[in-house]
Amino acid sequence: MGGFAEAARERVSRARAALEAAQEAGDAYEAAAASDELEDALRVAREHGVAVEGGQ
Repeated sequence: MGGFAEAARERVSRARAALEAAQEAGDAYEAAAASDELEDALRVAREHGVAVEGGQ
């Protein structure tokens, strides 16, 4: 599962970065989209037993 786990962690990392950037820019639409992506990325990781930094 090494490749999948790394891809899942990278997806979570990218989503967190996008959310932070959107919040800093004050872009409510992008923040909402990034939040949805982060929730989905975390769900997929959790369903497949992939531990991600920051948990959740």
